[in-house]
Amino acid sequence: MHLPQLLQLPLSAAAVVSAEKSFRRNPVIGSRRLNARGLHRGRVVAAARLSAWRRARLAGRLDPDERAQFDRDGFVIRQNALPPALFDAVQHELATVPRDAWELRQGHAANRVMPLPPKADGTAMAALRDWVASQSVRELVGYAAGRTGHILTSLQTIEVNPLGGEDDPQAMLHADTFHPNAKFWLFLHDVGADEGPFSYVPGSHILTDARLEWEHAQALNAAQEGNVHHAAGSFRLAESGLGALGYGGLQSFPVKANTLVVADTFGFHKRTPSQKPTVRTALYGILRRNPFTPWNGLDLYDLPVLR
Repeated sequence: MHLPQLLQLPLSAAAVVSAEKSFRRNPVIGSRRLNARGLHRGRVVAAARLSAWRRARLAGRLDPDERAQFDRDGFVIRQNALPPALFDAVQHELATVPRDAWELRQGHAANRVMPLPPKADGTAMAALRDWVASQSVRELVGYAAGRTGHILTSLQTIEVNPLGGEDDPQAMLHADTFHPNAKFWLFLHDVGADEGPFSYVPGSHILTDARLEWEHAQALNAAQEGNVHHAAGSFRLAESGLGALGYGGLQSFPVKANTLVVADTFGFHKRTPSQKPTVRTALYGILRRNPFTPWNGLDLYDLPVLR
């Protein structure tokens, strides 16, 4: 181990009880010797048990049908999610108000992210931010994440041109990290079956014995894995391997505009490869916190100065 790594070792060791997931960046989390002795396995099990404990304390606040769907499948689909007047106002602002954006290109997909207004300003986009903070949305996303807390939100436009560039890494089946966490998309346009809809493996948020053994096996060599996303802790899986983990097949979800999809992205998912050039915009949110703290809420990022 080189001197810089030795100096960073205390911080690397402390990160074991955090949301840190990179096997390549963190020499402790990526240690083959420690993972052979059960380090990654232990992190996965502890995170799952704590998430189940926190979810049990949120369960009574959810719509029973949505809770049952999530417990079974790992995702919830809510149609006509926004009130009609707000949805129309959001659509109008999207069409008429230019917005600054950050762009990330991954293969032949461009991901443009546009922040929502930080405070009430009379716009539909600020009202959209308040909608995310409503109890109905906040607690559903928190249940999917295995804990409530600050939900990072933005407008997200995905542009895909399958005719040029390298493959989109988000179109490969994967789990985002080693513990329950949540992402959501409020789709502001129809997304057809040939337009790269969200796909998910129902039930793959459940930690089966076979999944745990697979996680353990991946961790042994993840630091040396050629796929940078896999090495960073977002494990990739061929669809042919789902049955061995005790899961069923992949399902894609074409949706109508104004459909909310909330999913635990510990479950296997991907963006279905688009069959033609497509552009779509959604409200995108993510809730991912330290899985090893026992409480719901009490998130410093909910403080206005940090938010």
